[in-house]
Amino acid sequence: MTPHNGKFIAYLRVSTQRQGHSGLGLEAQRDIINNHLNGGDWDVIAEYTEHESGKRSDRHRKQLKKALEHCKRENATLIIAKIDRLTRNLGFLTTLLEQGVPVIACDIPQMHTPAATKFVLQLMANIAEYEGELISERTTKALAAKKARGETLGSPNPEIGAKVGGAATRAAVDEWAAEVEPVIRDLQKYGCDTLEKLARGLEARGVTTFRGNTSWALSSVRNLMRRIDG
Repeated sequence: MTPHNGKFIAYLRVSTQRQGHSGLGLEAQRDIINNHLNGGDWDVIAEYTEHESGKRSDRHRKQLKKALEHCKRENATLIIAKIDRLTRNLGFLTTLLEQGVPVIACDIPQMHTPAATKFVLQLMANIAEYEGELISERTTKALAAKKARGETLGSPNPEIGAKVGGAATRAAVDEWAAEVEPVIRDLQKYGCDTLEKLARGLEARGVTTFRGNTSWALSSVRNLMRRIDG
């Protein structure tokens, strides 16, 4: 493989805080990236590590967001060890690629340069998304079998579990609303003074709802405004 040249920013992801603190998987990802670059006049100018898992992190990838912004500032290429370290969600990947940052995934052999490959990346993400669905299906079947054996599923104290889960969700929504607020304020400056106009403006700018929907219902905009305005 031809050695690479230029500036690169590495993005690593581990599935849990425990895994991240132990370093499990991180060194392997670094080795894959360095081996893929294969000598040459290259420089990994920064590294960003995400300690989150699967679907939730597709909405809350703070480190990925920082890595992409860094790439834009430095005219650098984002490099990842495996496509599933980036995302298993095809829609999320498509949105990411539309930002114009070159991306290299080391597990795609034909990707010697970023120029090759929106199509290949999307194809691999599609496969990764399918694998994620298979994992989910196997998990569902395993839980059903456990229930059939009479074993207890879920939290031993549902009331406490519900309270903890509710608090976590509220915190996540507050964080998301704070990220969307600057877009709302900008739209208002340009005359979007109704829920309908705000909804169409958010859609035009590619802002998704908290659940990841690209279409905004008026009720969703209303709830967002209530949260932003207090």
